Amino acid sequence: MRRDIFQAIADPTRRAIIALIAVHAMTPSALAEHFDSTRQGISKHLKILTECQLVKQEQQGREIYYQLEIDKMKEIDNWLEQFRKVWETRFQQLDDLLLTINMK
Repeated sequence: MRRDIFQAIADPTRRAIIALIAVHAMTPSALAEHFDSTRQGISKHLKILTECQLVKQEQQGREIYYQLEIDKMKEIDNWLEQFRKVWETRFQQLDDLLLTINMK
């Protein structure tokens, strides 16, 4: 089953996991310490993030470390860019209106 990246990031726990592993790679056990959740619960979130290719695994000895997949995050950023342009235009229009009102 192919998962949608936007469904994956809709969950607050998964967003928090992404924020943590954006800083440095972490094991499921290390991640679980930051949440009121079991290692198995965190592993389920990591599975979804891995299926969406938002994180990747790296085996180091007996441990599996998860790290952020930057290219997939860029896909989210590219999608948001279209809205960023609309917001910037609207904010500029609001600034212009406020400037006009203040000059009167």
